[in-house]
Amino acid sequence: MDIATGTADIALELSKIKGSKITGLDISEKMLDVGRQKVTERNLENKVSLVSGDAENLSFSKNTFDLISIGFGVRNFQNLEKGLLESFRVLREGGTLIILETSVPQNRLVKLFYLLFSRTFIPLVGFLFSKDKKEKLDKGLEKTKENVFGKLSRVVAGKTTIDELALDDIEEALITSDIGVETTLKIIGKLEERVAKDKYINTAELNDFLKAEISLLMKEGYDEIPKVDGPYVIMVVGVNGVGKTTTIGKLAHQFKQQGKKVVLGAADTFRAAAVDQLVIWADRVGVEIVKQDMGSDPASVCFDTLQSVKASGADVVIIDTAGRLHNKINLMNELTKIKNVMAKVILEAPHDVMLVLDASTGQNAIEQATQFTKATEVNSLALTKLDGTAKGGVVIGISDQFQIPVRYIGVGEGVEDLQVFNKNEFVDSLFN
Repeated sequence: MDIATGTADIALELSKIKGSKITGLDISEKMLDVGRQKVTERNLENKVSLVSGDAENLSFSKNTFDLISIGFGVRNFQNLEKGLLESFRVLREGGTLIILETSVPQNRLVKLFYLLFSRTFIPLVGFLFSKDKKEKLDKGLEKTKENVFGKLSRVVAGKTTIDELALDDIEEALITSDIGVETTLKIIGKLEERVAKDKYINTAELNDFLKAEISLLMKEGYDEIPKVDGPYVIMVVGVNGVGKTTTIGKLAHQFKQQGKKVVLGAADTFRAAAVDQLVIWADRVGVEIVKQDMGSDPASVCFDTLQSVKASGADVVIIDTAGRLHNKINLMNELTKIKNVMAKVILEAPHDVMLVLDASTGQNAIEQATQFTKATEVNSLALTKLDGTAKGGVVIGISDQFQIPVRYIGVGEGVEDLQVFNKNEFVDSLFN
C-alpha cells in the first residue's frame, strides 16, 4: 500500500515489482482522479487500485499488506503516533515500512526555500485538493442552516444574554426545524441547567453550547467493513422513493474504490423497473449482480445471491429490497422471512440492515424509522436528499432518538456525493 499516494506516482513505480498488487490511498478524491487516469492510460487497473481514506483511520484489517510506503506524507499527519500505529496495524509481521521524507538542508538560503515549500506550498496544495468534500457538505446543508439557525438568530436578535425568558423561543425554533420534540427537550434541559448555573449566557456562548451538545447527542458514522467469515452482507430497506437503489449504486462504487469485490442482489422484484435500475447501476460502477424475473420470491433471490457469492471470494454483498410502506405489517413480516433465508446460507447474514430515509420528508422520516425499528433490527442509517432541503435538522433527531449510527448522508446527485457521516463536520457546516 502507498499511503498519501496523491496522483499515484509512487504507486505506479511500485507496480513494476513482479507479481505485486498495489493499493494507493489518499484523502483527496481530486488527486486520486488524476491518478486513476494515469492507471487507466497504462492499463494497470488489475494491478493498481486507488482508494479514498484517512491514513490515521485505515479501513483495512490487521496484517493486510506486505509493504507500506509513505512518500512525503508523514509531515501532514494530524497525529503522527496514531498514523504510524495504523500503518503497523495493517502491515504483516515481517513486512516492510518505507517512509520517504526530504532531509533539511544546511545552506541558509536553501533551508529557507525548503521550509517555505514544505510548510506552505505542499500543505496548500493538499488543502485545495481535499476541501472539495467539505465544500459539498456545506453547500448541501445551506437550506437547513438557513432554516435551523436562521430561526435561532431571529430569536436572539438584539439580545446580549440568554435568560429563562428566551428558552421558550429557542425551544420552539428547534422543534420547528425538524430536530424533533424528544431531542429538543434534551437540548433545552441542558441549556436550562447552564442558564440556572451561570444566571445567563451570551449569544456567542449559546452557539458554542449548541454545537457541543448536538455533537454529544449524535452517533458517529463509520465506513470500515468489519472482518467476517465470508462476504459482508448488507440488506437495504426503506419505503418507496427514498433513494434506496441510488444509494446501493453509490455504495457499490465506494466499496469498489476501496479495492473490494462487490455483488448486488436484486430482491426488489415487485416494483416495475426496479431490477432494471439496479442493473444499470451495476454496469455503471462495474460490479456483479444476481437477479431473477419480475414477481419472483425476494427470499429466493437472496438465497441465490448468497449461494453464488459464498465461494466466489466476494467481499461485500448488497441486497436491494422492495420499498415497503411502514404501516403495512404484512410487508414488514417479509423482511423477517428474507433474513431467515439469508442465515441458512451465511450464518450471521445480514450483518448490517441499513435503513434508507429521505431527509426532505422531515418528521415523516422519524416516523418511518420508528416503524422499521419495531419491525426489524436496524443497524445503520443512510439519509438521502439533504441537498436542496431545509429539513436536514432531522438527522440530529434521528441519530439521537434511535441511537443508531447515521452511516451515510447524500448531499448531491453525483456518485461521490454519498458521504460517510462525520458528526463534527456536520455540526460545523451548520454553525459556521
